[in-house]
Amino acid sequence: MLFVRPAGPADIDALMELAYLSGRGFTSLPEDRPTLSDRLALSQASFAGEVEPRDAWYVLMLENSETGQIEGVAGVKGGVGIKRPHFSFRVVTLAQYSSATSTRFDHNALVLVNECSDCSEVGSLFLRPGKRQSGAGALLARARYMLIGTDRERFCDTIMAELRGWFDDADNSPFWDGIASKFFRLPFEEADRMITSTDGQFILDLAPRHPIYMELVDTAAREAIGAVHRHGVPALRMLEKEGFQRSGLVDIFDGGPTMTCRRDTIRTIAQSRLMPVILRDDMDDAAESRLLSTDSIAGFRALHAPVHVDADSAILSPATAALLGVNEGASIQVQI
Repeated sequence: MLFVRPAGPADIDALMELAYLSGRGFTSLPEDRPTLSDRLALSQASFAGEVEPRDAWYVLMLENSETGQIEGVAGVKGGVGIKRPHFSFRVVTLAQYSSATSTRFDHNALVLVNECSDCSEVGSLFLRPGKRQSGAGALLARARYMLIGTDRERFCDTIMAELRGWFDDADNSPFWDGIASKFFRLPFEEADRMITSTDGQFILDLAPRHPIYMELVDTAAREAIGAVHRHGVPALRMLEKEGFQRSGLVDIFDGGPTMTCRRDTIRTIAQSRLMPVILRDDMDDAAESRLLSTDSIAGFRALHAPVHVDADSAILSPATAALLGVNEGASIQVQI
C-alpha cells in the first residue's frame, strides 16, 4: 500500500534520484545535493514545530509500505516571499487611444510583480514514471491539503501553486529562449540552480523594469505564456478539481501559470472531518475507500484505505491504523 509521510535527512538519496528523474525545468527539484539536504533538514524541523509557521517547508514522501521504495515527493511552504521577494510576471492589458486618429489599441504585456507574499504554496509534486496513472498522484497531491487542514492557522488564507511551463520536443523552453534569457543572459540550468540555491538577488538586478509587449515577442514564446508542460496537465486538472484558478501570474523563467485558491475553500480541506478511530478486524461491505490522515502536523501520515463511517466514528482495520500510526480512540481526518 502507498502512504504519505514526512521527509527527513535520511531521504536524501531517494530525493536526489527523483530530482534527476524530474528533468529539465522542474525548478523546485534541483539536481543539487547540498540544496536538497538543507531542504530535508528544514522539513524535519518544520514537522517538529521548531520553525516559525511562515518559514516552514514541509516535504512529503510517497512510500510503498511493502517495498520501502519512495515513489514520489511533494511539498508545502508555510509562506512565500518572506525572506526574499517572489517575482512573477503578470499578464496585463494596456489600452492606448489616439484622438487625432480615433484609433484605440489594446496591448497585452508582461509586467514584473511581487504579489505572492501573503500566500502559502503547494508544489514540488513529482512521481516516478509509471506511477502517474495509478492514483498515486491524487493521493500525494491531496495529502498536502490534508496536512494544511490539520492546523489551518499555520498557513496563509490563500494557497498558490506554480506549474511547470511548456517545453518543446527538444526539451527547450520557448518562453526562456524568446523572453527571459534576453534579460538574464545565463544558461537555463544556471538560472534554474541560482533560483533555489541563492537569495535571488540576480533577479532583482537583471529582471526587466518595464512592460514587455507581447506583439514584439516571437510566436513560440508568446504561445508558451501560461502554457503547462505536457507532464503537468494532470496536476493542472487536479488543482482545478480542488477549486484552484489561474491568477494571471506566470513564472519569470518558463512562463508556467500560477494557480491560487482560498485555503478554506479547497475541496479536500472543506470536505474533511475529524473522527475518532474504532478498530475492527473484519471490515464489512459498507467500508469505502477514502482519503485518511492523522490530525496533526507532527508525525503526519496520509493514505487511501477502506473505512466505514458510522455516525461520528471511523472504523478501520488494525493494518490501516498501524500505517497511520494511530490507536483506537485517536482522532483522524476523513475525507467525506
